[in-house]
Amino acid sequence: MSRIKTKDGTEIFYKDWGPKTAQPIMFHHGWPLSADDWDNQMLYFLEKGFRVIAHDRRGHGRSSQTDIGNEMDTYAADVAELVAALDLRNAVHIGHSTGGGEATRYVARHGKGRVAKAILVGAVPPVMVKSATNPGGLPLEVFDGFRRSLAADRSQFYLDVASGPFYGFNRPGAKINQGAIQNWWRQGMMGGAKAQYDCIAAFSETDFTEDLKSIEVPVLVLHGDDDQVVPVADSAMLSSKLLRNSELKIYQGLPHGMLTVNADILNPDMLAFIKK
Repeated sequence: MSRIKTKDGTEIFYKDWGPKTAQPIMFHHGWPLSADDWDNQMLYFLEKGFRVIAHDRRGHGRSSQTDIGNEMDTYAADVAELVAALDLRNAVHIGHSTGGGEATRYVARHGKGRVAKAILVGAVPPVMVKSATNPGGLPLEVFDGFRRSLAADRSQFYLDVASGPFYGFNRPGAKINQGAIQNWWRQGMMGGAKAQYDCIAAFSETDFTEDLKSIEVPVLVLHGDDDQVVPVADSAMLSSKLLRNSELKIYQGLPHGMLTVNADILNPDMLAFIKK
Protein backbone atom coordinates (compact mmCIF):
# COMPACT_ATOMS: atom_id res chain seq x y z
CA MET A 1 0.00 0.00 0.00
CA SER A 2 1.39 3.42 -1.03
CA ARG A 3 1.92 6.21 1.49
CA ILE A 4 3.90 9.39 1.88
CA LYS A 5 4.87 11.05 5.15
CA THR A 6 4.17 14.77 5.34
CA LYS A 7 6.37 17.37 7.03
CA ASP A 8 4.48 16.98 10.32
CA GLY A 9 4.81 13.18 10.23
CA THR A 10 1.29 12.37 9.03
CA GLU A 11 1.04 9.37 6.73
CA ILE A 12 -1.16 9.94 3.67
CA PHE A 13 -2.44 6.85 1.88
CA TYR A 14 -2.92 7.02 -1.89
CA LYS A 15 -3.70 4.93 -4.97
CA ASP A 16 -1.82 5.56 -8.22
CA TRP A 17 -3.01 3.51 -11.20
CA GLY A 18 -2.19 3.61 -14.89
CA PRO A 19 0.73 4.62 -17.11
CA LYS A 20 3.02 7.11 -15.41
CA THR A 21 3.43 8.89 -18.75
CA ALA A 22 -0.33 9.45 -19.17
CA GLN A 23 -2.12 12.66 -18.18
CA PRO A 24 -2.89 12.43 -14.45
CA ILE A 25 -6.29 12.91 -12.89
CA MET A 26 -6.30 13.42 -9.12
CA PHE A 27 -9.46 12.90 -7.11
CA HIS A 28 -10.38 14.63 -3.83
CA HIS A 29 -13.05 12.85 -1.76
CA GLY A 30 -15.87 14.20 0.38
CA TRP A 31 -16.43 14.06 4.13
CA PRO A 32 -16.15 11.63 5.94
CA LEU A 33 -15.14 9.26 3.16
CA SER A 34 -11.95 8.02 1.49
CA ALA A 35 -10.31 7.44 -1.87
CA ASP A 36 -12.63 4.43 -2.28
CA ASP A 37 -15.51 6.79 -3.02
CA TRP A 38 -13.87 7.35 -6.43
CA ASP A 39 -13.71 3.66 -7.45
CA ASN A 40 -16.16 4.11 -10.32
CA GLN A 41 -14.42 7.17 -11.74
CA MET A 42 -10.93 5.73 -11.31
CA LEU A 43 -11.81 2.60 -13.24
CA TYR A 44 -13.64 4.64 -15.91
CA PHE A 45 -10.78 7.08 -16.54
CA LEU A 46 -8.15 4.36 -16.25
CA GLU A 47 -9.88 2.53 -19.09
CA LYS A 48 -9.79 5.79 -21.09
CA GLY A 49 -5.99 5.86 -20.83
CA PHE A 50 -5.43 8.27 -17.95
CA ARG A 51 -3.25 7.94 -14.88
CA VAL A 52 -5.59 8.13 -11.87
CA ILE A 53 -4.63 9.09 -8.32
CA ALA A 54 -6.77 9.30 -5.20
CA HIS A 55 -5.70 9.81 -1.60
CA ASP A 56 -7.27 9.48 1.83
CA ARG A 57 -7.32 12.91 3.46
CA ARG A 58 -5.50 13.05 6.81
CA GLY A 59 -7.75 11.61 9.52
CA HIS A 60 -9.80 9.73 6.93
CA GLY A 61 -9.63 6.22 5.49
CA ARG A 62 -6.20 4.63 5.77
CA SER A 63 -4.26 7.81 6.47
CA SER A 64 -3.07 8.71 9.98
CA GLN A 65 -5.90 9.44 12.43
CA THR A 66 -4.27 12.73 13.34
CA ASP A 67 -5.72 15.19 15.83
CA ILE A 68 -3.88 18.11 14.20
CA GLY A 69 -4.08 19.84 10.85
CA ASN A 70 -7.72 19.05 10.18
CA GLU A 71 -8.38 22.27 8.26
CA MET A 72 -8.23 23.35 4.63
CA ASP A 73 -4.80 24.96 4.57
CA THR A 74 -3.18 21.74 5.80
CA TYR A 75 -5.36 19.54 3.58
CA ALA A 76 -4.17 21.52 0.55
CA ALA A 77 -0.56 21.42 1.73
CA ASP A 78 -0.80 17.63 2.11
CA VAL A 79 -2.01 17.41 -1.49
CA ALA A 80 0.89 19.60 -2.60
CA GLU A 81 3.35 17.25 -0.90
CA LEU A 82 1.79 14.22 -2.57
CA VAL A 83 1.73 15.93 -5.98
CA ALA A 84 5.40 16.85 -5.60
CA ALA A 85 6.32 13.32 -4.51
CA LEU A 86 4.63 11.89 -7.60
CA ASP A 87 5.79 14.82 -9.78
CA LEU A 88 2.32 15.27 -11.29
CA ARG A 89 2.15 17.78 -14.14
CA ASN A 90 -0.60 18.84 -16.54
CA ALA A 91 -2.99 17.29 -14.02
CA VAL A 92 -6.76 17.51 -13.76
CA HIS A 93 -8.03 17.83 -10.19
CA ILE A 94 -11.57 16.63 -9.48
CA GLY A 95 -13.12 17.35 -6.09
CA HIS A 96 -16.46 16.33 -4.62
CA SER A 97 -18.12 18.16 -1.73
CA THR A 98 -15.42 18.80 0.92
CA GLY A 99 -12.93 17.55 -1.65
CA GLY A 100 -14.09 20.35 -3.91
CA GLY A 101 -12.94 22.81 -1.27
CA GLU A 102 -9.64 21.00 -0.88
CA ALA A 103 -9.09 20.96 -4.65
CA THR A 104 -9.98 24.65 -4.90
CA ARG A 105 -7.47 25.67 -2.24
CA TYR A 106 -4.78 23.40 -3.68
CA VAL A 107 -5.18 24.71 -7.23
CA ALA A 108 -5.28 28.32 -6.04
CA ARG A 109 -2.30 28.18 -3.67
CA HIS A 110 -0.08 25.35 -4.87
CA GLY A 111 -1.09 24.33 -8.36
CA LYS A 112 0.52 26.93 -10.60
CA GLY A 113 2.45 25.21 -13.37
CA ARG A 114 1.13 21.76 -12.46
CA VAL A 115 -2.63 21.97 -13.09
CA ALA A 116 -4.36 21.84 -16.47
CA LYS A 117 -8.01 21.90 -15.40
CA ALA A 118 -10.27 21.34 -12.41
CA ILE A 119 -13.75 19.93 -11.86
CA LEU A 120 -15.91 20.73 -8.83
CA VAL A 121 -18.80 18.35 -8.15
CA GLY A 122 -21.39 19.17 -5.49
CA ALA A 123 -18.61 21.23 -3.97
CA VAL A 124 -18.74 23.36 -0.80
CA PRO A 125 -17.20 26.63 -2.14
CA PRO A 126 -17.54 29.55 -1.84
CA VAL A 127 -18.65 29.06 1.81
CA MET A 128 -21.47 27.03 3.36
CA VAL A 129 -22.28 28.68 6.70
CA LYS A 130 -24.73 31.57 6.85
CA SER A 131 -23.37 35.00 7.77
CA ALA A 132 -23.95 38.68 7.09
CA THR A 133 -21.88 38.34 3.91
CA ASN A 134 -23.41 34.97 2.97
CA PRO A 135 -27.12 35.31 3.76
CA GLY A 136 -28.06 32.30 1.62
CA GLY A 137 -25.91 29.88 3.63
CA LEU A 138 -26.96 27.25 6.13
CA PRO A 139 -27.24 28.32 9.80
CA LEU A 140 -24.37 27.39 12.11
CA GLU A 141 -26.88 25.36 14.11
CA VAL A 142 -27.06 22.84 11.25
CA PHE A 143 -23.36 22.07 11.58
CA ASP A 144 -23.53 22.11 15.37
CA GLY A 145 -26.14 19.38 14.94
CA PHE A 146 -23.70 17.39 12.82
CA ARG A 147 -21.11 17.65 15.57
CA ARG A 148 -23.53 16.58 18.29
CA SER A 149 -24.71 13.58 16.25
CA LEU A 150 -21.16 12.50 15.43
CA ALA A 151 -20.05 12.74 19.06
CA ALA A 152 -23.12 10.95 20.39
CA ASP A 153 -23.32 8.03 17.95
CA ARG A 154 -21.09 8.33 14.90
CA SER A 155 -22.06 4.93 13.48
CA GLN A 156 -25.81 5.60 13.48
CA PHE A 157 -25.32 9.16 12.26
CA TYR A 158 -23.39 7.93 9.24
CA LEU A 159 -26.07 5.34 8.45
CA ASP A 160 -28.72 8.06 8.66
CA VAL A 161 -26.83 10.40 6.30
CA ALA A 162 -26.15 7.71 3.71
CA SER A 163 -29.65 6.24 3.77
CA GLY A 164 -31.27 9.67 3.62
CA PRO A 165 -30.16 13.00 2.14
CA PHE A 166 -26.73 12.14 0.72
CA TYR A 167 -28.05 10.01 -2.14
CA GLY A 168 -31.59 11.33 -2.07
CA PHE A 169 -32.89 7.99 -0.82
CA ASN A 170 -35.34 9.91 1.40
CA ARG A 171 -37.20 11.18 -1.66
CA PRO A 172 -40.54 9.59 -2.64
CA GLY A 173 -40.04 6.77 -5.14
CA ALA A 174 -36.25 6.73 -4.75
CA LYS A 175 -34.52 3.50 -5.77
CA ILE A 176 -32.57 2.49 -2.67
CA ASN A 177 -29.04 1.19 -3.20
CA GLN A 178 -28.17 -0.71 -0.03
CA GLY A 179 -24.61 -1.34 -1.20
CA ALA A 180 -23.98 2.40 -1.56
CA ILE A 181 -25.30 2.99 1.96
CA GLN A 182 -23.12 0.29 3.46
CA ASN A 183 -20.05 1.45 1.53
CA TRP A 184 -20.57 5.05 2.69
CA TRP A 185 -20.83 3.84 6.30
CA ARG A 186 -17.77 1.60 5.90
CA GLN A 187 -15.63 4.44 4.58
CA GLY A 188 -16.77 6.83 7.28
CA MET A 189 -16.06 4.41 10.11
CA MET A 190 -12.52 3.76 8.80
CA GLY A 191 -11.51 7.31 9.68
CA GLY A 192 -10.84 9.00 13.00
CA ALA A 193 -13.69 10.58 14.96
CA LYS A 194 -11.60 13.61 16.03
CA ALA A 195 -10.46 14.43 12.50
CA GLN A 196 -13.96 13.99 11.09
CA TYR A 197 -15.41 16.17 13.87
CA ASP A 198 -12.89 18.93 13.10
CA CYS A 199 -13.53 18.60 9.37
CA ILE A 200 -17.13 19.76 9.83
CA ALA A 201 -15.83 23.26 10.58
CA ALA A 202 -13.34 22.96 7.72
CA PHE A 203 -15.98 22.24 5.10
CA SER A 204 -18.67 24.57 6.46
CA GLU A 205 -16.81 27.66 7.64
CA THR A 206 -13.87 28.00 5.23
CA ASP A 207 -14.31 30.88 2.79
CA PHE A 208 -12.95 30.01 -0.67
CA THR A 209 -13.97 33.26 -2.36
CA GLU A 210 -10.44 34.55 -2.97
CA ASP A 211 -9.24 31.09 -4.02
CA LEU A 212 -11.93 30.90 -6.69
CA LYS A 213 -11.13 34.40 -7.96
CA SER A 214 -7.43 33.57 -8.34
CA ILE A 215 -7.77 30.33 -10.32
CA GLU A 216 -6.79 30.80 -13.95
CA VAL A 217 -7.26 27.30 -15.41
CA PRO A 218 -10.61 26.14 -16.84
CA VAL A 219 -13.00 24.79 -14.21
CA LEU A 220 -16.13 22.69 -14.76
CA VAL A 221 -18.74 23.12 -12.00
CA LEU A 222 -21.28 20.30 -11.69
CA HIS A 223 -24.16 20.19 -9.22
CA GLY A 224 -27.51 18.48 -8.71
CA ASP A 225 -30.46 20.77 -8.15
CA ASP A 226 -31.83 18.34 -5.54
CA ASP A 227 -28.62 18.42 -3.49
CA GLN A 228 -29.84 18.34 0.14
CA VAL A 229 -26.33 18.51 1.63
CA VAL A 230 -24.75 21.41 -0.31
CA PRO A 231 -27.62 23.53 -1.69
CA VAL A 232 -26.90 24.56 -5.26
CA ALA A 233 -27.95 28.22 -5.02
CA ASP A 234 -25.31 29.05 -2.43
CA SER A 235 -22.51 26.96 -3.92
CA ALA A 236 -22.22 26.14 -7.63
CA MET A 237 -24.24 29.15 -8.75
CA LEU A 238 -21.92 31.51 -6.86
CA SER A 239 -18.65 29.67 -7.54
CA SER A 240 -19.20 29.70 -11.29
CA LYS A 241 -19.49 33.50 -11.19
CA LEU A 242 -16.33 33.96 -9.09
CA LEU A 243 -14.17 31.74 -11.32
CA ARG A 244 -12.41 33.41 -14.26
CA ASN A 245 -12.92 30.53 -16.70
CA SER A 246 -15.80 28.27 -15.75
CA GLU A 247 -18.53 26.09 -17.19
CA LEU A 248 -21.61 25.36 -15.10
CA LYS A 249 -23.88 22.34 -15.50
CA ILE A 250 -26.85 21.75 -13.23
CA TYR A 251 -28.47 18.30 -13.22
CA GLN A 252 -32.21 18.28 -12.68
CA GLY A 253 -33.32 16.11 -9.77
CA LEU A 254 -29.88 14.68 -8.96
CA PRO A 255 -28.60 14.41 -5.36
CA HIS A 256 -25.36 15.24 -3.57
CA GLY A 257 -24.00 11.72 -4.09
CA MET A 258 -24.66 11.73 -7.83
CA LEU A 259 -21.10 10.63 -8.64
CA THR A 260 -22.02 7.23 -7.23
CA VAL A 261 -25.66 6.75 -8.15
CA ASN A 262 -25.51 8.66 -11.46
CA ALA A 263 -21.94 7.93 -12.57
CA ASP A 264 -23.21 6.94 -16.02
CA ILE A 265 -24.33 10.56 -16.54
CA LEU A 266 -21.45 12.44 -14.94
CA ASN A 267 -18.44 10.46 -16.15
CA PRO A 268 -18.94 11.19 -19.88
CA ASP A 269 -19.51 14.88 -19.13
CA MET A 270 -16.27 15.09 -17.17
CA LEU A 271 -14.40 13.23 -19.90
CA ALA A 272 -15.69 15.61 -22.57
CA PHE A 273 -14.48 18.61 -20.55
CA ILE A 274 -11.05 17.09 -19.95
CA LYS A 275 -10.62 16.30 -23.66
CA LYS A 276 -11.52 19.82 -24.84
